[in-house]
Amino acid sequence: MKIPSLEHVLQEMKLLDEAGLDKVRTVQREKTLPFQDALLSSGLLSDHDMIQAFARLWDVPVMNIIEEIEVAPSIIDVLPISFLRKYTMVPVKLADGVLTVAVNDPADQEPLFDIAKILGIKEIKRVLSPKQEIHSAISRLVEMKEESAKDIMDDIEEEDDEILKDLESIQDITLMETEAPIIRMVNRLMVQAYRDRASDIHVEPYQTDVKVRYRIDGILHDVLTLPKRIHSPIVSRIKIMASLNIAEKRLPQDGRIGIKLGDHAVDLRISVVPTVNGERVVMRILDKSSVLFGLEELGFYPDDLERIERLIRQEHGIVLVTGPTGSGKTTSLYSMLSKINSPDKNILTIEDPIEYQLKGIGQIPVNTKVGLTFASGLRSIVRQDPDVILVGEIRDLETAEIAIQAALTGHLVFSTLHTNDSASAVTRLIDMGIEPFLVTSSVNAIVAQRLVREICASCKQEYFPEDESLLEIGLSKEMLAREGYLYRGAGCGECLGTGYKGRTGIYEILFMSDLIKSTILKTSDSNIIKNAALSEGLHTLRQDGARKVEDGVTTIEEVLRVTQQ
Repeated sequence: MKIPSLEHVLQEMKLLDEAGLDKVRTVQREKTLPFQDALLSSGLLSDHDMIQAFARLWDVPVMNIIEEIEVAPSIIDVLPISFLRKYTMVPVKLADGVLTVAVNDPADQEPLFDIAKILGIKEIKRVLSPKQEIHSAISRLVEMKEESAKDIMDDIEEEDDEILKDLESIQDITLMETEAPIIRMVNRLMVQAYRDRASDIHVEPYQTDVKVRYRIDGILHDVLTLPKRIHSPIVSRIKIMASLNIAEKRLPQDGRIGIKLGDHAVDLRISVVPTVNGERVVMRILDKSSVLFGLEELGFYPDDLERIERLIRQEHGIVLVTGPTGSGKTTSLYSMLSKINSPDKNILTIEDPIEYQLKGIGQIPVNTKVGLTFASGLRSIVRQDPDVILVGEIRDLETAEIAIQAALTGHLVFSTLHTNDSASAVTRLIDMGIEPFLVTSSVNAIVAQRLVREICASCKQEYFPEDESLLEIGLSKEMLAREGYLYRGAGCGECLGTGYKGRTGIYEILFMSDLIKSTILKTSDSNIIKNAALSEGLHTLRQDGARKVEDGVTTIEEVLRVTQQ
């Protein structure tokens, strides 16, 4: 009876028409699935649609957002996290002997009986929530239960320094690995960094103490100050996890740690360098399961987005993305590749390191230990009959020459360069030894970019800017809408008191027009090339930033910070 009822509800709510129903039945028949599974497999309904349909069918209330968790975090000591994740359900409230559990599928009632039995609860009330919301609530429950790195440090300090004394005297590495407080400390630093959206963790030794800092939205924040004597055990623990030589303290070492945080597979790239005060560690966090941004989400204005989409659909030529380290170049290139990725295209990449796993694209990691460099990898890729090639970075003349040759022989090539603006990329290529006529005949466009922090939506407020600061980014009060005021963040718990949360891009796109080509053939001076581009309507990085200031996306200070020459 339930299957026809669900069909009936979906049609009644206009969530599924006859054509859709036929498609679901085809999937059901071909894959031998129950109707509900076939429905999800067909991709015709979103999680939200399914919840609304289930709510009507089962007469269960909906909780679209799980705002508060009103159960003791210790509940997960008896209800395994793996159990909650497997059945996509989470306890959210316990009051008057009634346990409210958020579920995604109300038909799955067996696990609810198990929960009641384990906890000795007589009554369980179901509410319907989206999958993502339930997984997020499970993570918050874990977070409430776990100690912070600071709590662990406080516990260590309270134990009369006995643990620290023991650690200082430890010689055997295997013994050091079993010291629970240090293991817990390092684990919490990693988990906390991931949850705070940090891109890097810095462990920096000084004369009397050790500072731990996270880079969040491109800015370093002090997180913890530890006593100097705990430095060596922490570094040793990180080295053990990264399979590095624990006895070698005089030479730089690089490694990687693969960890799992809930549903997320995370790669940590480890760099250890010796300093006068001890070994300094930087861990770069790469979320392998992170969702790739679409081109539309990167901060391009509609006019620029349209030109970029035309550009990436060309059959051959080079598209260069330039900017300093950490300016989002790789993310932009991956978004471009995803946009044009289709079964009829052979897309190959050579990267160092591979930051996102892209479905349907062949990705090759650089491995200098066995002689696999950008140049040698690119030479091999060209023999693999590609349509589109991504070279992580053009670092030398050899790589540049092969990339240009590939572009001239009918391939579309994407790559990055470290230069300040779009015009400087031309100068860099010519300085490397590439002939100007090869640059003009192979390069289609150069995109320079920076990342600016977005104003925190939770504490966004209006203010009237000074004339001088407006002038610095080329604006005036007369040019502003909204009666001359702009926005900034006041600082709140959501944004760690910074007034900013999240980042977006600002862009400068130089297309290889006839005027630009003739200018490059005459001179490699980046200022002259840029002036020629400006005469054709080029929007500079600062001008694009000024538009985002006007639109209330970011602040004058942010634009000035990333565009200072």
